[in-house]
Amino acid sequence: MHLPSPAPSDTPATAARDDLQRLRRALLASLAFVAALVATYVAQGAFDARLFAVSPWSAQGLIGLLTAPLLHGSLEHIVANAISVLMLGTLAGGVYPRATLLALPLLWLGSGLGAWLLGTPGSHHLGASGLTHGLMFLVFSLGLLRRDRPAIAAAMIAFMFYGGMLLTVLPREPGVSWQSHLGGAVAGVLAALLLRHRDPVAPRRRYSWEDEDTLEDEGARSRRDEFGLPSPEDVPVLWRRDQPPADDADDGRGRVLQFPPRER
Repeated sequence: MHLPSPAPSDTPATAARDDLQRLRRALLASLAFVAALVATYVAQGAFDARLFAVSPWSAQGLIGLLTAPLLHGSLEHIVANAISVLMLGTLAGGVYPRATLLALPLLWLGSGLGAWLLGTPGSHHLGASGLTHGLMFLVFSLGLLRRDRPAIAAAMIAFMFYGGMLLTVLPREPGVSWQSHLGGAVAGVLAALLLRHRDPVAPRRRYSWEDEDTLEDEGARSRRDEFGLPSPEDVPVLWRRDQPPADDADDGRGRVLQFPPRER
């Protein structure tokens, strides 16, 4: 999977086209992974999925670090994870193509290590929910770290749809592998810290009202140059209102000059 990140564009039209291309590539990559999940779930009837799941503190269970995210226990399980992968994968890959591509191995292994280290011996952990938690925490953490407009928008979208993942990293519901959720979340935060500068920050778009003062200053300078007028700084000041008065009795509010009355 390759998610290239083009250089920031100068024109709004080019920037919009590049954003659309990144989202399209991220969507296609997420759909390909969902297709792999569906194909694996269909094939699970031919083998015992527990042999390829994460079994905590078991040497044989270490193989699940590579295979467990592809396995699912029920149709509801794979549907929920497929939707999360599709939405969070598209969001992360569309906004952070380079960081997401480099973070995926860390998220994959982190979710499995969390289940292997924190799970109860004899249990079996499978499913892509640890990976989805890693994607959500990656996007959310990058929004807090980078704080540019696309990063903040992506973090808000991820939190709006999957903010509940902040709670599912703790034991709440029996039968749900919160250990893999926690491992994926920790891996997502760690990946955000390590990869926050991988994707370039797009240049901030300036609006017309921000350029009004600049245009007025440039117009005034051009008029002065055209007519040979001196700049305001070069004009001598004959009197300043804020200068201290010459007369010590003056209170600084000005001086009234007395003229002799005109003879009638």
